Amino acid sequence: MPRFSLALTMALCFFAVSLTAQETLPGISVKNLSGQIIVSWVNDYKLPVANISIQRSYDSLKNYTTIGSVLNPQNIENGYADVKPPYNKMYYRVFVSFEGGTYVFSKITRPVKEIIQEEPVTKTADTVTTKAAAAGGIITEEPFNPFLVKDNWIAKPTTEQPKIKNGGIISKPQLPALETKAEIITYPSRRIYTTKDNSIAIVLNEAETKRYTVKFFDENDLFLFELNKVTESYLIIEKVNFKHAGWFNFEVYESGKLVEKNKFYVPKDGKNQPVPGGK
Repeated sequence: MPRFSLALTMALCFFAVSLTAQETLPGISVKNLSGQIIVSWVNDYKLPVANISIQRSYDSLKNYTTIGSVLNPQNIENGYADVKPPYNKMYYRVFVSFEGGTYVFSKITRPVKEIIQEEPVTKTADTVTTKAAAAGGIITEEPFNPFLVKDNWIAKPTTEQPKIKNGGIISKPQLPALETKAEIITYPSRRIYTTKDNSIAIVLNEAETKRYTVKFFDENDLFLFELNKVTESYLIIEKVNFKHAGWFNFEVYESGKLVEKNKFYVPKDGKNQPVPGGK
């Protein structure tokens, strides 16, 4: 399991600027720092601490897995970096054991996204935007694209180019009316499927702008758990979260509307079996 790393050292330096960002055990601070989940805390216990382990789960109440521990649990300020979390809104807690055998769990906390100010980047303007800037107009940052393909909506291409008008404001040509294309649901699903290493992959286009929810069920449609407000376009869920081999069902919702109901197969441990025929 990963322990103290360069990423964690840099993250703790960031948090050292404001000690109020760190909670005192049994409270913990959990930050999403550029995709890395930083779990940090202040140790104010009077009893000698023997070990501190970091745990995470898709569920707020159970199915927690230990992902690492700290080298020096006695440190007053401490933390751990989950460099490659399978999902950026998992639940985290720490397990604190004391000399003599007593222990305590921290409060359960989900990550809060930390925004870091970056230096502005100077972009190279093309010929059209350069002319617009010279005219004192407004420059749009998004480059013009004559083809628009968005999910199941398809726009026909156009050769019309951007125009400069109204004192230098760049205007884009109007695209023709959109045509709808019905989605065909097939097995295996293109959204959720079993990978070659028997993990479960979740692929959701434009997840950052759409409100996706994914619900998982066993083969008898008994509810297992769900992922709310998924904002990552590609996620990996470890097969251990499904507890046994076999068929599992799922439902994908977009803004509360069911867009797919399908299934996937989880092979037994240590075996890369062919998927049996559909049920």
